[in-house]
Amino acid sequence: MIDPAVRVAHGPGPSLSAWTIALSFALSPSVSAQDTAAAAVPRFEDGEAQVVEAFADAKEWIREQLWVETSFDSDGDGKPDRMHVDVTRPKQTASAGLKVPVIYETSPYFAGTGGTDAAYFWNPSHALGATPPVRGEMPPIPFRTPRGMIANSEVQTWVPRGFAVVHSSSPGTGLSQGCPTVGGDNESLAPKAVIDWLNGRAKGFTSATGGEPVLADWCTGKVGMIGTSYNGTLPLAAATTGVEGLEAIVPIAPNTSYYHYYRSHGLVRHPGGYMGEDIDVLYDFINSGDPARREYCNEKVRAEQLQKHQDRITGDYNEFWAGRDYLNDLAPMKAATLMSHAFNDWNVMPEHSVRIHAALKQKGVPCIAFFHQGGHGGPPPLTLVNRWFTRFLYGIENGVEGGPRSWIVREDAARSKPTAYPDYPHPDAAPVRLHLGRSGTALGTLARAESKGQGQETLVDDAAITGAELASAERSDHRLLYATEALTSAVHLSGTARLHVRLACDRPATNFSVWLVSLPYTGGRKITDDVITRGWADPQNRGSLTTSAPLVPGEFVEFAFDLQPDDQVIQPGERIGLMLFASDRDFTLWPPAGTKVTVDLDATWIELPLVGGEAAFAAAIAAKR
Repeated sequence: MIDPAVRVAHGPGPSLSAWTIALSFALSPSVSAQDTAAAAVPRFEDGEAQVVEAFADAKEWIREQLWVETSFDSDGDGKPDRMHVDVTRPKQTASAGLKVPVIYETSPYFAGTGGTDAAYFWNPSHALGATPPVRGEMPPIPFRTPRGMIANSEVQTWVPRGFAVVHSSSPGTGLSQGCPTVGGDNESLAPKAVIDWLNGRAKGFTSATGGEPVLADWCTGKVGMIGTSYNGTLPLAAATTGVEGLEAIVPIAPNTSYYHYYRSHGLVRHPGGYMGEDIDVLYDFINSGDPARREYCNEKVRAEQLQKHQDRITGDYNEFWAGRDYLNDLAPMKAATLMSHAFNDWNVMPEHSVRIHAALKQKGVPCIAFFHQGGHGGPPPLTLVNRWFTRFLYGIENGVEGGPRSWIVREDAARSKPTAYPDYPHPDAAPVRLHLGRSGTALGTLARAESKGQGQETLVDDAAITGAELASAERSDHRLLYATEALTSAVHLSGTARLHVRLACDRPATNFSVWLVSLPYTGGRKITDDVITRGWADPQNRGSLTTSAPLVPGEFVEFAFDLQPDDQVIQPGERIGLMLFASDRDFTLWPPAGTKVTVDLDATWIELPLVGGEAAFAAAIAAKR
């Protein structure tokens, strides 16, 4: 489940002095929008919008609600859907004719969400390739009307700094009309309509039907979007429309592809913490709109689109999933993008942001990335977000887009103190190929030197055993574990590891899971203590992501796939371990135990992206050679 509890709620933030020194940007002198002696105009220092006392009294803010008419009719009632919108803005936008830009967050979660009882999710316990058991019906989300303002997020941060804050509920949620589609076109077009309204190109009304016109004549037309998780997906969705006026976005832990969220290299894989979730479950989880239209939406969207095409049997990539992959829709996008993600986010995994960041760089869109070492969510420091919005919404030349392309929070650092890097992955990272040596049921070797004649080793699948139990076991028939010698100096992994494997199975299908771990596996409290990164793949998709080909029992197949991107400094004394196993209880389906997977060690290797490449790795184990 893309966690609805994760919200962007910037506080006043830490002292800016250390951060300002760390940012080696070529700053222009302090700038004001107008005469700085004036009491009620935006004010800027060191390239950041400052709190203005005249904007800071919440009792004087103008708050209003309205409905914006869209270009689509997704609920089949014959009328364009209208989106429920709220606005909070400084009083001076009415009393003094002040025009301000907008910080905008949209969400399907604002009006409440459904249940998370396991009975409402798909039961993962069944044979691979079998029709899964029918899941339970999630109780309807209560429809709440009338309601007050949609949300309060971002308001305390941005209105005192001379911005308006806008929220809207996604189609088919809350008081917004339409159907939820979980990545369908209306989720992109709905925020586009709101941005069009802010620019005078779409109509706003005082009610969901009829009503008096509402204008946004207080807005400069410049909009920045921000949000976390699903709320971080929607800024990207809006930006892919190329809508004029959307100048900058800050997607935090965004889901950029529903296939990559619910599948991995052809394998049915669940987001961490939400075993049995799929796209139709998420539909039920957000379906909080008008009960009079829910039956229509359930039939036309949930049944005829989501459940018909999500394919929990093969896990193949198809046209349905391609239509919910924003990487395929980037051509019109021009909004400056500050990506934010955690390298240990096992819900919305880091590949979601890394893939978009790479594509935007190639496209020439202004973009930088902020990464941290925690779990799901976590915005960049307020000062960086402030500089981003100040630059692109107020036009203050603070140099933010010309500085480091990557900010990464190191393992023991506070999230407010990231380290600057020229790019991500680190430009000096190069692949280091490591080969496997026998004894993986206990602990085999992982080394640069290729040693032929290592033979084959077999593991026996048992989904009842967790990955953590397998990694910490001194010996197990249910996994194969290979490790480097202990490092004598730190190595810096930056980028995406890739595994090439040759294997055979005694059945037509198997899960295949990979963990890269730090040994000894301690079960430590810190999220970076044990697991470096993970990956999952379906050997049936060895030739194509779109087509499954059953395995011939006993016949070897070869394929390669990427693990999740990472940036981690692995410390002296640690050993880098590669664990191969079949079913990952925390992420994959749970077939009956007993499937045997045999790995050809001579034809299996992993490539790790290490800063300094082979020379750095050799130096890190030099004393042990």
